[in-house]
Amino acid sequence: MFEKIEILQMASAMATHASARQNAVAQNIANADTPGYAARDLASFESLYQSESTSGMRATRAGHVGADHTVSASFEARIDPGTMSPDGNSVSLEDEMVKAVEVKRQHDTALAIYRSSMTVLRTSLGRG
Repeated sequence: MFEKIEILQMASAMATHASARQNAVAQNIANADTPGYAARDLASFESLYQSESTSGMRATRAGHVGADHTVSASFEARIDPGTMSPDGNSVSLEDEMVKAVEVKRQHDTALAIYRSSMTVLRTSLGRG
């Protein structure tokens, strides 16, 4: 029942994206001294979410006119263009630490959205 609520789908997709991006950041940090390693990163969640949303009106029920709006949970890491060191490695530890903070903020936001949505649902059921 709750998996059809769009805000919960979005919060789940946002948390999944944060997890995948944290994995990419961790791999970059682990390979910071590996010669020839190219840093990887994911596209922002906002750009992925907007590209999948339909323009114009959306259907909120099966009887409504429009397409079903879903968020895919497949996030692919792409090579992040950056400055290459003499050994061919493009990992900047400073940039990776900034990305790690962004990922934590995104994950915290997803949890806050989920928590707030659950509070609204409980209140609407009279269990607030």
